[in-house]
Amino acid sequence: MRLALSACLSAWTLAVKRKMANWCVRVIRQSSSIIASPSLVRTTPRLLCTAAQQKSSGTGTEEENGTQKPEPGAPEKAFTEEKMQLEEQLKDVTDKYKRALADTENLRQRSQKMIDDAKLYGIQGFCKDLLEVADILEKATESVPKTEVSAANPHLKNLYDGLVMTEVQIQKVFKKHGLVKLNPDSQKFDPYEHEAVFHAPVEGKEPGTVAVVTKVGYKLHGRTLRPALVGVVKAP
Repeated sequence: MRLALSACLSAWTLAVKRKMANWCVRVIRQSSSIIASPSLVRTTPRLLCTAAQQKSSGTGTEEENGTQKPEPGAPEKAFTEEKMQLEEQLKDVTDKYKRALADTENLRQRSQKMIDDAKLYGIQGFCKDLLEVADILEKATESVPKTEVSAANPHLKNLYDGLVMTEVQIQKVFKKHGLVKLNPDSQKFDPYEHEAVFHAPVEGKEPGTVAVVTKVGYKLHGRTLRPALVGVVKAP
């Protein structure tokens, strides 16, 4: 999945860059064709000759002589208009190119985040199923009376020790993969991590704290996978 997304991003970015390059080449060619126009080449020496004749004859500038500035000829007007059009096209192409780069970067970041989340939380469903197994092991160990676990009853003792070892090992595996147990006994109630089953006044405890944990919760890489079922202390 990661390779497919990376390939799509690379292909799309390359297509955008090729399109922008074609636009820039077209604009440069149009500018070169206008500058190299024969009409402009013929007009330039004529203007230079006219200016030289005016200077040699001792005539002053248009402002000093009080004469009006002559209107530019058709080639100059065409050149100016074409230049303005090319500048607008270049501005538009540059803006589109910047927007395309920004969109590509945003798409890359979103895709990378999706890939990272898939790596972290791809086992979320599997972990939820294993939580039931962990709950059963915990209840099994809690249901055995501690007084019965002794050398006088070796079979029960061996069975109990095996269950405890299995429970410890499964918690180690959970922790290795980012799954952490939530046991919020006597902690402040957090609606993002706890689910209140009931509210009751409890003497000696502050209202809003957890009085009883009926079922432990779990978090996967900082995200609540299963909230802890708790009883919350309320004011009398």
